Amino acid sequence: MQDKILKKVQYIRADGELMPTSERIVRETPLQVIVDGRHFVTSMILAAMEKEYVTGYLYVQGEIKSAANILSIEIKDNIADVRLKEDREKRTISQNIRSGLIVRKEDVFSCVRAILKSPVFKETETVHSAGLFLNGKKAVSITEDLGRHNALDKVIGAGLLKDIDFSRILAASTGRQPAEMILKCRNAGIPIIATKGVPTSMAVELAKKTGITIAGLVRGDTMIVYSHPERVE
Repeated sequence: MQDKILKKVQYIRADGELMPTSERIVRETPLQVIVDGRHFVTSMILAAMEKEYVTGYLYVQGEIKSAANILSIEIKDNIADVRLKEDREKRTISQNIRSGLIVRKEDVFSCVRAILKSPVFKETETVHSAGLFLNGKKAVSITEDLGRHNALDKVIGAGLLKDIDFSRILAASTGRQPAEMILKCRNAGIPIIATKGVPTSMAVELAKKTGITIAGLVRGDTMIVYSHPERVE
């Protein structure tokens, strides 16, 4: 697995003097997604959890209603060949989140700390992490990718394959949170997203409108709840 996502390179380090050395860096891999014989998307990803990525991406795009809508996913030579059930119903994406989930602030801190333990980040400092936590406590899936968007798609896909109730999920993510990240949570039905970074103004507006709680700048034992604070106690 490490050979798929990391590559050893030779380089020159300038540290008082020029010194030849080597280290492993992250591989950027194109994944072409073909759905029922037609090109759907090509994404640059970290080559891990490809099946989960494809599943999550199709779900947040509204192409599938559940993992049962997928007949098969075959991944070979950077191509994901997806076959869907012909009689499947396309999912109607709700514009508003309906969830009674309430989490403790201590659990928010724990969830964000949990996704910051990536060995790939520790070695390369070039990946984003994401995780899903049932009731803000139990880890459903934690992973990393080149982009925070892809990492979120991967864990959403993992949750879908495990038939998780997304209305009971806290999603944790690294980095800033633009509106697209909030849209992914809305499309999946996830009521809370927490990050050590900050959201954009459009993300906050969208979260307030759709019923999503954003906890940002989650660092140590402090955070800022930008929207729907009633879910954090």
